[in-house]
Amino acid sequence: MAGEANEDVKAMSFEQALDALEKIVDDLERGDVPLDQSIRIYERGEALKVHCDRLLKAAEDKVEKIRLSRDGKPVGTEPLDAD
Repeated sequence: MAGEANEDVKAMSFEQALDALEKIVDDLERGDVPLDQSIRIYERGEALKVHCDRLLKAAEDKVEKIRLSRDGKPVGTEPLDAD
């Protein structure tokens, strides 16, 4: 049920999903949302978070590939965040 209600999340850009997630956080922090609605928007927030994480991972993979191909010579792979 919640998955069907959040089906539109998959079509959102990262920026759209992040804006929607920020609005949900604001609404929940205000504390004036009825319990049943709080549960629904929390579930939507979880779907938005998963979507944002997936888009960020895809962007990291693209940046890694671009970085590795700049000199035209394959040198293997390294994590994007080399800590």
